[in-house]
Amino acid sequence: MTKSSLQSRFTSSLFILPYLLSFCAFLLIPILYGLYISFHNFELLSDSHEFVGLDNYVQIFTPGTYLFEQFTVGLWNTLQFVLYSVPLLVILGLALAMLLNAIPGRIRGLFRTFYFMPYAISGSVMAVIWLMMFDTNAGFLNGLLAKLRVDPVAWLTDLPWVWVSLVLTTLWWTIGFNMIIFINALNEVPEDYYEAASIDGANAWRKFVNITLPSIRPVMLFIIITSTIASFNVYAQPFLLTRGGPGDSTRVLLMNVLDEAFKGKQVGSASAMAILMALIIIIISAVQYKIAYGRKEESA
Repeated sequence: MTKSSLQSRFTSSLFILPYLLSFCAFLLIPILYGLYISFHNFELLSDSHEFVGLDNYVQIFTPGTYLFEQFTVGLWNTLQFVLYSVPLLVILGLALAMLLNAIPGRIRGLFRTFYFMPYAISGSVMAVIWLMMFDTNAGFLNGLLAKLRVDPVAWLTDLPWVWVSLVLTTLWWTIGFNMIIFINALNEVPEDYYEAASIDGANAWRKFVNITLPSIRPVMLFIIITSTIASFNVYAQPFLLTRGGPGDSTRVLLMNVLDEAFKGKQVGSASAMAILMALIIIIISAVQYKIAYGRKEESA
């Protein structure tokens, strides 16, 4: 290897150095330290951190223990939210992107901005807006129902309306991101494909199934995986809107992890719960990728 090629590789490496340092400082090191903490009885206000091995994990998987109840209840509620929200985030995000792409002229950009704006606001602002919308006594939605002579709905205190409220809030708050990604993917589909399909007599549905979906397949997988990860990490919506109620029916796993760490002062067991949560997300993402691309690779 010549001296010039070595200098070229060294210069190229410098470009990734800032990202590499950030990755190590803010992701890799915290993950490794969290794994280390999960093997200890790590009380937040104590200087003594006893090594307990896998005991925190054993407690999580032992029925009847406090950690088992906290983990399973939180995981079940989180899985419910994922199942309710992810399909809608993907399907409606794609539908909204296709609808906006069909709008002619400069007004298209205005609508894109309008639908993307909620994604830019903070969780606290989102909660203030939707608390006013969902308020049982003076909320906008129940005021609208009253004009239609329909009984008021306890949006934030009764099942299944709490889930409806959380999903609606999430759609309004985050669907703009998926919409923008889908719009970029749709714009990359060659128009020649649609013109050829029109000549062959294909209708709009056949074009969508045979041209649009296959062309945006990688982007679709990206949206599904990122939406799943984001929904697994849900916190602001149930914490600010329902406080986990009614009872523990919307108390998601991340709420229990943070309560275990900062209210219970048990950072070791909280880290073990967080590590297991991350492993579950990785497994689900791998399964999604396998379903999307496994058959294609096998047939090839």
